[in-house]
Amino acid sequence: MTPGPARDPGAGTGRDRDPAGRPRNSRPRDALGRPLPRGETGAERVPEDLSLPPADALALAQHLLDSGRPFHAHEVLEASWKQAPEPERELWRGLAQVAVGLTHVQRGNARGAVALLRRGAERVSGYADTAPHGIDAAGVARAAAGLAAQIESAGDAAAASAQPRISLTRS
Repeated sequence: MTPGPARDPGAGTGRDRDPAGRPRNSRPRDALGRPLPRGETGAERVPEDLSLPPADALALAQHLLDSGRPFHAHEVLEASWKQAPEPERELWRGLAQVAVGLTHVQRGNARGAVALLRRGAERVSGYADTAPHGIDAAGVARAAAGLAAQIESAGDAAAASAQPRISLTRS
């Protein structure tokens, strides 16, 4: 059997793809991370190839969270997750999921907020005694799980009105 012609992995999907076929989304996004139509001006994006030392990534992510930009904090934490050594990878993944959960809180999506906050809290809690880089894993897990419980009991109204404050590192 002879191989057929090379196939463009993004052909026909309407999605941006990198040369390896992984999805990339170059569409502009609003301040809450929602995609905007192509050609519109959106909020400044975090570069996909961001590479920061852990302390700098945590400081930037915390600044973004404190500025009400959890989607952008998620992008910073996701970049760190993808670069982290294997023993830390699930910690960074959990932090990124907590940030996405906070994004859902901002968007008023109670179901998404609860799911991501719980998932992130569970991952981060596994590092409560061993978290590197001054990360307050126990505090992040406690705050995320508490917010998830609060939103679950009060629904979309709680998600829309919540103003959570999560500190990634020990003070």
